[in-house]
Amino acid sequence: MEDSDVPTEHLHEEIHHHIKPGERWTLGVALTSALLAALAAITSLKSGHYANEAMLAQIQCADKWSYYQSKSIKAAQLNSKMEILEALGKPIEEKDRRKADEYKSEQEEIKTRAETLQAEAKQHLRKHEVFAKGVTLFQVAIAIAAISVLAQRRRFWFVSMGFGAVGVFFLLEGLLIHSAH
Repeated sequence: MEDSDVPTEHLHEEIHHHIKPGERWTLGVALTSALLAALAAITSLKSGHYANEAMLAQIQCADKWSYYQSKSIKAAQLNSKMEILEALGKPIEEKDRRKADEYKSEQEEIKTRAETLQAEAKQHLRKHEVFAKGVTLFQVAIAIAAISVLAQRRRFWFVSMGFGAVGVFFLLEGLLIHSAH
């Protein structure tokens, strides 16, 4: 999956370069941006982790469904053999009946596991999406914070903190989804 880098070094340099004596609020912007960058990095790691987990679960799910299909083919061949023998009036060996029952039982187990893996993949993808939203909001917050210093508009900093707060909401939501399952 994607690697979500959070490019903040240049923004921090710009912020520190534009701090003028008497404008202490810009120091708050720098500290807020640093905090947002740290939260963005953590959120990005979690997002990437769950994207990878979703992909692995989906691959395992596809493998299970392929295995299920191979058992279906073997069962169909065996059932055809037994039907032909029965139509010809020949006895069906007990080992063939046991094997047919075994295939049916194995298919049910494989199906259950495949469905479980499919549900896991969906859950991991949901977590990834929640964390990805958080990363995006943290990045937007950092960019708006930089704009607040460059444009010398303190209210942009407050807007930035609002975006950061929503990013924190998505980070916490992702963590709560994680702990709930």
